[in-house]
Amino acid sequence: MKKRGRKLSLKAKLTLLYTLLMTAVVAVALAVLLSLSNQEMLSGVQGKLRERVAQAPDEVEFRNGDLRFDSDLLELKDNVYLSLYQADGTLLYGKIPFGFDQTSMFQDGNLWRTDEGETHFYVMDMSCTVDGYGDLLIRGITSVTDAEGAFRSTLGVAIVLLPMVVIFAAVLGYFMTGRTLAPVKKITDTVRDIRSKSDFSRRIHLGEGKDEIYTLADTFDGLLDQVESSIKREQQFTSDVSHELRTPIAVILMQCDAILEHHSLDRELCQEIDVIGKKALSLSRMISQLLILSRADQGREKLVMENQNFSELLELSVEEIRERAAERKITIYADIQPDIRREGDETLLIRMWMNLLNNAVAYGKQGGHIWVHLSQSADAATAVIRDDGIGIGEEDLPRIWDRFYQADPSRSSSDSAGLGLSMVQWIVKVHGGTIQVDSTLGQGTVFTLCFPDH
Repeated sequence: MKKRGRKLSLKAKLTLLYTLLMTAVVAVALAVLLSLSNQEMLSGVQGKLRERVAQAPDEVEFRNGDLRFDSDLLELKDNVYLSLYQADGTLLYGKIPFGFDQTSMFQDGNLWRTDEGETHFYVMDMSCTVDGYGDLLIRGITSVTDAEGAFRSTLGVAIVLLPMVVIFAAVLGYFMTGRTLAPVKKITDTVRDIRSKSDFSRRIHLGEGKDEIYTLADTFDGLLDQVESSIKREQQFTSDVSHELRTPIAVILMQCDAILEHHSLDRELCQEIDVIGKKALSLSRMISQLLILSRADQGREKLVMENQNFSELLELSVEEIRERAAERKITIYADIQPDIRREGDETLLIRMWMNLLNNAVAYGKQGGHIWVHLSQSADAATAVIRDDGIGIGEEDLPRIWDRFYQADPSRSSSDSAGLGLSMVQWIVKVHGGTIQVDSTLGQGTVFTLCFPDH
């Protein structure tokens, strides 16, 4: 199967989309502004050239037989060079920029562009008549290259600033997206917490809001209300049924014992009554476990926490199970470090050890082995119960903690109801521990319990 690459998170996608969009907008806006600026710059250069050439005739006069020129004609105003010529093209007065071809033909009344190597010029030619003298030719020249150089500097600054704008847009988009998706993260964290802790009393509670995310959160809270209500009804039903069944089961057990005390009954009838009694006893144990689990779900199961000798409780449980193991020729090896103590409920702890050991025997193979280990490390007590029995399939491992689930019902004992491991898991949890299972089908199972020091 081809592995899929890791997909980007929604936050990353939105940030990337926002950054690309902002970059595109800034780039287009910058291109338009630069284009308009370039056109405006060229228009400004042309306008100043026309204005300067139009003012030149006012600075020339013919007096006492001589042409007189105002010194302002030699000043470089607005980067415009002015020069005056006779009608035959002879230079009379003015300045010409370096590199300009003076042999260029006059184009009266036209503004035109000429390129001299790498230098570009705008040229404005105009003829005028000086009273008492006659016609003169006026030429205004300005360098476009200087103006374009300033524009290129501006363009360079814009190009340098563009990556900074992109980075700023990315950072701004990241924080804006994070702020926008914060309610989604709260929804996700709350749902994960509910799933991990099975605490259906939790709610998202985003508060007041009218957008889609707030509507989604409100819908989730409404759904959780319904789920919690259904679970509570189911728990109450289970608790009530279990409680009501205890009395008739107890009556059946007492009646069986009472009937078996009559010596007048034949052997076959006594055996049948004994079978009824054993089945009723098995049912009583199942109801007892179910009632405990139901009360635990509702938080009504009271624990009697006292300082317990873990080692002794496990040793007692191992001794109690040896007789049943011997019936199947299963050998139990116990390696229990003495005097390991913990706070706990004695009844529940014995039930925890017995359930695990009963499982090891029930699913062990004829003539097999069970290894029981308990030790204290620097910060925790660790128990390991291992067998070389039939094992558990990989597909069944995640479900073994479910109530009434049996990986292989045909191999379990007839009085098994599939509640043992659910009970074990709960007992371990309320005692602050953890439990994990490793198993290989056909080779055996290992349960590892860890109770950290507090």
